[in-house]
Amino acid sequence: MSAPTAGSAQGTVRRLIVFVLLFVLVAITAIGLGGLLERALDVDRTLAAGGADDLALQLAFTLIGGPLAALLWWASWRRMAEPAERGSIAWALYLTAMGTVSLVVATMSIAGGLADLVGGRWNPGGLAIGLVWALVWLWHRWMLRHPVKGPTRLATVPLVIGAAYGLIVGARGAIAALAAVFDAAIRGASETVLVGRDSWGQAALDALVWTVIGALVWWWHWVRDDVRRIPTGFAAVALVVVGVLGGAAAMLGGIGTALFVGLRLAFDPSEPAGAVLVPLGTAIAAAAVGAIVWIVHSRIARAHSDATRRAAVLVMSGLGLVAAASGIGVVVNALLAELSSPLASSGNRALLLGGISAIVVGGPVWWLNWRPTHRPEPADAVDVGRRIYLIAVFGASAVVALITLLVVAYRVFEFVLDPVTGASLVDRIRAPLGLLVATALVFAYHFAVWRRDRALIAEAGVAPGRRIARVVLVAAGDTDAAERAIADATGASVVVWRRAEAHVGAGEPVAVEAGAEPSLRAAVEPGVEPAAVVEPSAPGAGPDAARVVAALEGLTARRVLVLVGPGDRVEAVPLVE
Repeated sequence: MSAPTAGSAQGTVRRLIVFVLLFVLVAITAIGLGGLLERALDVDRTLAAGGADDLALQLAFTLIGGPLAALLWWASWRRMAEPAERGSIAWALYLTAMGTVSLVVATMSIAGGLADLVGGRWNPGGLAIGLVWALVWLWHRWMLRHPVKGPTRLATVPLVIGAAYGLIVGARGAIAALAAVFDAAIRGASETVLVGRDSWGQAALDALVWTVIGALVWWWHWVRDDVRRIPTGFAAVALVVVGVLGGAAAMLGGIGTALFVGLRLAFDPSEPAGAVLVPLGTAIAAAAVGAIVWIVHSRIARAHSDATRRAAVLVMSGLGLVAAASGIGVVVNALLAELSSPLASSGNRALLLGGISAIVVGGPVWWLNWRPTHRPEPADAVDVGRRIYLIAVFGASAVVALITLLVVAYRVFEFVLDPVTGASLVDRIRAPLGLLVATALVFAYHFAVWRRDRALIAEAGVAPGRRIARVVLVAAGDTDAAERAIADATGASVVVWRRAEAHVGAGEPVAVEAGAEPSLRAAVEPGVEPAAVVEPSAPGAGPDAARVVAALEGLTARRVLVLVGPGDRVEAVPLVE
């Protein structure tokens, strides 16, 4: 492998400038076209109506920006068959950025225009802008999926982002639609009327439009583009964070709010029932939709690699821990408030009930996922995810405890220096003191668990494993099966570098694209022999998944380079840190 030349740096800078300019020009052209199309669709005004300045700007954006964007794109596109151009990070980032921006703008504009149309209002602006940006998205999607000129790096990132975005939009729309229905039912039961708002049916229909748009975007990426089977680390992170953590947060937040409303109805008669019931409809809707999202994505996470499954469990544990710790802090705050201000018992009671709700909801979630009474095995204690989780939790709680301690000290000194004005000392410190107590408990427990795990590892004589975290697969043909097999067997993220098949023959050296990651290419130890070699068996269109996984057996390096070829030869080379 040859070292990067000066020309490669110049090419990187050139590509970065070109694609930044192309991004700006495409955005300018889309804005101009959207404005002109809006004028054309608005039957109540002429093309020149609405201000000469706006029309002049839209014409300039379209007639100047459009040809410049087309010329710059044509000059770049004709070179994309070259490996260095196709494998450049600038090309992949441009498609990711413009594809994501166009998708967001198109869906928001179309959803807003359709919602207005359902409500009996004609808003050509939303539909016009949405149509133009939808065409921009389709154009960039075609380039992303092009078999010859599509990017070889980060090619699945826009697909994963699109699926996550569609899920968020669809879930929020479903929550809003159900909340409108539930609110109407609850308002009827409590004989309350909300003045100055649209009817609940109109609100539900508007939200339903967003639900359908989000569901279509999610389905297109999740099912049609098969995002659910993408084995990359970014896809796993999106699955855990957006699907598992996001769904669980909505579910637990809704359950906690519903419990809080029920406790207030039972034990806090200071406010009328109608006012207490206001957040109940949204809470029930969030709990229902969040539960569906969480259940679906938790099952998918369990079917993925062990690392993804463990990450899903840990994020649930962390979510429950945050809720329970927040509840403890609120309860301490409420108890101190009751001691210092007994006359404001209604507000203190509501605060106390809110803290109890958070503890009741978050405590069981943390207990079921973390299992504090279960003594971990040495293999579990040495798990990288568990160790990172413990360090992150007691590290973050230590930082928060330090900040709250400083706030408490500041309030105390403030009271000592000027005790006449302001509230009492307890009122000044009760909120940060409650947070300090909660974070101190979290820090003490998790630090003790971390120390216990270290002692267990030392006692068992188990060294922290150097698991494979990243596999660079150099291969030609269809690599989907091999990528999934590697991810399932090792839990590692997989990056594919495409071989130039026309230049590879029996006994010839491996040809890695010039755009491939230079940091990894330079990390191979000079003179290192392949750790595993699997001899060829039978030719195929792509690498044999079973033989690729067999080549990785026994390796403990964090990063591994897997070379498939010449022919069907498979080599696994560990890389230095």
